[in-house]
Amino acid sequence: MDNGSHSAVTEFVLQGISQIWEIQLFFCVVLLLFYILLLPGNILIIVTVLKNSSLESPMFFFLANLAFLDIIYSFVTHPKLILNIISGCRTISYSACITQIFFIHFLGGAEMFLLIAMAIDRYVAICHPLHYATVVTRVTCWGMVVVSWIGGFIHSVIQVILIIPLPFCGPNRLDNFFCDITQIIRLACTNTYTLEFIMFASSGLMSIACFIFLLISYVALLLKVRMGSSLGKSKASSTCITHIIIILIMFGPAIYIYCHPFQEYSFDKVMAFFHTVVFPLMNPVIYTLRNKEIQGAMCRLLKNIKFIY
Repeated sequence: MDNGSHSAVTEFVLQGISQIWEIQLFFCVVLLLFYILLLPGNILIIVTVLKNSSLESPMFFFLANLAFLDIIYSFVTHPKLILNIISGCRTISYSACITQIFFIHFLGGAEMFLLIAMAIDRYVAICHPLHYATVVTRVTCWGMVVVSWIGGFIHSVIQVILIIPLPFCGPNRLDNFFCDITQIIRLACTNTYTLEFIMFASSGLMSIACFIFLLISYVALLLKVRMGSSLGKSKASSTCITHIIIILIMFGPAIYIYCHPFQEYSFDKVMAFFHTVVFPLMNPVIYTLRNKEIQGAMCRLLKNIKFIY
């Protein structure tokens, strides 16, 4: 082992989703379909919110930011996965692997904090409706978005700082389709038990804490809405249920992946595929399918585009 260098390994080998070509091809087709159908949908959500004056409320502002985050997230692991399946080349350089880890945790952390900001917005709207316009201003919304990005950045930097000093002197095969931080740590030529525990605390326990906080918050808001007056009751209930669905599909796989860093299971790659590839593209779409306001605005926008051409 060369102690003069931070790593003797210059590249890692990604084993992929499966060793069977037909299964790899199936997942590649599924991924391309999600790209073709859902990525333009997320872009349309952003354009609709920006172009429609009736969608200037903080809820839609956060939704547009969520869609923007998920669009960027879809370019972190997706293109490399498709390229590896098509070309048959499964290697990724050390620097590209570290970069991938950085953006996975950066954008994932930012999205987690953004969901907390959305929960705060719904709390003020439901519990303090008379003060909503003065409390949740445009400046406040931008502030919460910026804090979300900063929080994700700090979380990601911590992960990368802990990995870079590790010595990699031999094994370089990752039994996954992307640079999974827990598997990278296990390849290091040193005792990583303490580091794995730190990763478990920073990613796993943090995900559990945010999940419990958000779930309790929305369940409490949903109960408050159910017991309140009928004015706006259906719309508020639908919004809370939508947020609960997003929380479950985002945090469920994340908790599964990062809460058992000391062991590997055969189901890990399937869960990782849905967590890093499928769900990020679906989140804003779920919001859209459950919100009639943005559906109507999108239909009007598409009709205007057709009229122009």
